[in-house]
Amino acid sequence: EVQLVESGGGLVQTGGSLRLSCEASGFTYDDYAVGWFRQAPGKEREGVSCIGSDDTVYYSNAVRGRFTISSDKSKNMVYLQMNDLKPEDTAVYFCAIGVPDYGGAFPLRVDYWGKGTQVTVSS
Repeated sequence: EVQLVESGGGLVQTGGSLRLSCEASGFTYDDYAVGWFRQAPGKEREGVSCIGSDDTVYYSNAVRGRFTISSDKSKNMVYLQMNDLKPEDTAVYFCAIGVPDYGGAFPLRVDYWGKGTQVTVSS
């Protein structure tokens, strides 16, 4: 059974940093890519960043230059370092795994979702 558990969310002031973690189990990392999505109140879920099994990374325009995705395959962990946070980054952040899909708006076709972790950035 595939399980994804996010942690590291919280409340931070504008300009602050948070590091999200995603602990994954029940799948073979080499066959999948892992991504982070977010959903703000009243808005659609959007892709933030993803990392492939070959360590290819992708960032949305909204976070490029501020967020960094990384992985530790030995621990089946994926991280999202978020710096220079802004109020518009406030959302529930979800970890997801799937297969690369370069034909869509975000290069990941999700097969499994985590339950999410709340990130709130105060102004």
